This record gives sequence, C-alpha cells and structure tokens, in this order.
Amino acid sequence: MRIAVVVFPGTNCEMDVAHAITSLGGDAELIWHRENDLSDFDGVVLPGGFAHGDYLRTGAIARFSPVMGEVERMAGDGKPVLGICNGFQILCEAGLLPGALIANRDLAFICRFVDLEVTDTDTVLTRSAELGQRIRIPLNSYEGNWVDPSNTGRVAMRYVDDPNGSQQGAAAVANAGGNVVGVMPHPERGIDELLGSGDGRALLEGFLDSLVPA
Repeated sequence: MRIAVVVFPGTNCEMDVAHAITSLGGDAELIWHRENDLSDFDGVVLPGGFAHGDYLRTGAIARFSPVMGEVERMAGDGKPVLGICNGFQILCEAGLLPGALIANRDLAFICRFVDLEVTDTDTVLTRSAELGQRIRIPLNSYEGNWVDPSNTGRVAMRYVDDPNGSQQGAAAVANAGGNVVGVMPHPERGIDELLGSGDGRALLEGFLDSLVPA
C-alpha cells in the first residue's frame, strides 16, 4: 500500500498526512511536485497548505506541476486520489473534481472543529464509514466555499452546520467513480482523541482499504 504524498512549494500538512497514514499501517512517501512518474504507487494524496503561496487563484499554479499529469493518469486508472484542503482546491482546478473553491461566506479564516455527516459511502474516503455517521475533525481554511455551477458534484460528506457557505453544505466531494475525493476539513489531524478527535481514522482507514483490490 504505497501512497505518494505530493509536496508543492508552500505545502505545510505533508508530514501530518504521512504520519497519519503510517500510523494506520500504510506506506507513505513524500514526493516533490516536479516528479513525473508515480507508477510505483497505489494511491496519492494532495495535502493541505498554500501551494505556490496561493498568490494567483488557489491551486491554479499547482495544477500545472509535472506531477499532476501522473495524478490525472492514476485517477483515470481508478486508483485512489485524495485532496485535503488545498489539495481539494487543486483537484478542482485540474478538472479532476467539478466546481471550485472560493472565499468563505463570511470572508473569514475558519480554524476549529466541525461536525460532518456522511452522505455517500461509495467513495475511497467514506467506504469504511456508515451512512449518516457523524464525523468531527478540524477545519482550517479561508477559501473553503465549494461552488458547482454544473450541479454534477457528488457530495460525500456535508457540514452539520455549514460554516463557509458551500453549495449543498458540501465538506467532501467525489468524482462519478468515487475514486477521486476532495475534503476541506483535515482527517489527518483527527486520528487521536488526545488531540481532540479520533474520527478521522474512519476516513483514512477507508482510503487505505481502497488500495487493496476487492
């Protein structure tokens, strides 16, 4: 179960993701964004942070990094692809998920725990959860307001009390096949009750389980 954790200039959650995956039995390896061959990996995670400083539009520069060609190939091959926070934004910019992420409804940075409800268990992130299950994990973002003019997005989790104005209250969105998922809150920061919640384990365990052929 080899998982590539892509590091862009400005990424700051890669170590959290790698630690979470490793602690749950996975094999995580940090991969620089200029890498153009991920053929040895079973899945890929785009972690949170501020890729390229988010100086243009969030994720708009990162989507042109060489590694994204491989991320697109893996997505097309049905392999698990997960984008967390900034990674979610990048997946939308790359066209691997519908819609886009814009500034939060109240134009404020949100940094707190939020409660989510699982609305779709047929995705690589939610397959180990139960329909209607409540998940409590941290949210840290300014541009976490998901909008989808095409109305084609597949919402995998919704906020119980939407803090940022996302369409349909979406906190996590999947592609049609369910193998590409973007989630705005941070499951990797919610795997230990000592840090406030262990609910993120169910999500990352689902991601790891999806690496094993049925």
